Amino acid sequence: MKNMIIRYFGKIHSVIGQHGFFAGIRVLIIALSMLLRRPVSANILFVSSGAIGDSWRYRVKNVSEELEKHGFSVSVVVQENFWLDSCADKFSVFIFHRVQKNPAVLNLIEKIKALEKEIIFETDDLVFDFELVKKQDFYLQSNESEKEFYKQLAKDSLLNDQYVKVCTTTTGFLANRLQERSKNVFVLPNRLSKRDVDVAERILEQKHSAPSLSKSVIKIGYFSGTSSHNKDFETITNALMWIMEKHENVELFLAGPLSTENVLNKFASRIKKIPYVPREKHFENLANIDINVAPLEIGNPFCESKSELKFFEAAIVDVPTVAAATQPFVQAIQDGIDGFVANGYEQWIEKLERLIVDEKLRKSMGQKAHQKALEQYTIENSNNEEYYNYLRSKL
Repeated sequence: MKNMIIRYFGKIHSVIGQHGFFAGIRVLIIALSMLLRRPVSANILFVSSGAIGDSWRYRVKNVSEELEKHGFSVSVVVQENFWLDSCADKFSVFIFHRVQKNPAVLNLIEKIKALEKEIIFETDDLVFDFELVKKQDFYLQSNESEKEFYKQLAKDSLLNDQYVKVCTTTTGFLANRLQERSKNVFVLPNRLSKRDVDVAERILEQKHSAPSLSKSVIKIGYFSGTSSHNKDFETITNALMWIMEKHENVELFLAGPLSTENVLNKFASRIKKIPYVPREKHFENLANIDINVAPLEIGNPFCESKSELKFFEAAIVDVPTVAAATQPFVQAIQDGIDGFVANGYEQWIEKLERLIVDEKLRKSMGQKAHQKALEQYTIENSNNEEYYNYLRSKL
């Protein structure tokens, strides 16, 4: 209980610092509701370390929605849920997402093993490899309670348990890392929920019904989410510097607690900061930009393991993306058709400039990206039959 309180209040303190008091209160309310919610018997139980953030949204909430669409009943709890001890008898399959072992979790795991039921390890990044974690910006910038959480998360990982034979993850890069641990791995791509798609469609209807005006200002947007992406942003700072020097009609929109105290300061009047906003407003902000950028440190294993969600979140509202040429983005984007991938200063300048000067290209690329997002990155069109059949065999 003590560790739980430290971790939750550390997270709330961090959220208040980055996003404001009311965002912190919202996190507190969500945390309390998840602690007290009694899980309902179902086929599958997700056990997660928390109930906020993109990782939880895409890997717990949205995967649950996907499984329910394909005929499974699903419940979700956090690892400190007061009713966790009673869960072993109520479910057939247990999926653990970023869980840090505590007495209640250990007790549940032992009961599951005694009943010979299925445990699945779920991850969307390399948090199970602490030697990599401790070198990353997000770890170095974390408070002490968060650092301890990441350390224990890797140490206590169910990946180290021989009973656990199966993992789910987001990308082929991560699947290869998990297979090195002799695990059977199912790749479940991140997908947009039905609500996400409905919100995007409403936003596009409003956008398309507005009077068509020739654009004088071109808005480039970067939606970092957290301050851990400072190094990623630095990989394109010089290219953006060149772009903004040459194209005085370009403005930069930055969402999230990102540091811009660098050479871009000279363009401060053309840099707009966007605060943390709820999900629906996030898509509205995306729809209001002209070009989305998704920089990452190419070659950094943590970055190479990141999924393509920044591509399809922009695509669902018709916005084209220029993304770092990491493996997931290269596989997701047909370069020059439904987006661009870039590696290095020259390519970032070339591909950004093509979109800046060519309105028709921006429009056609955004529309093609939108079609791909609908076809390949929505729960409505999910089709992971091999995984669904595996789950059915365990019920």
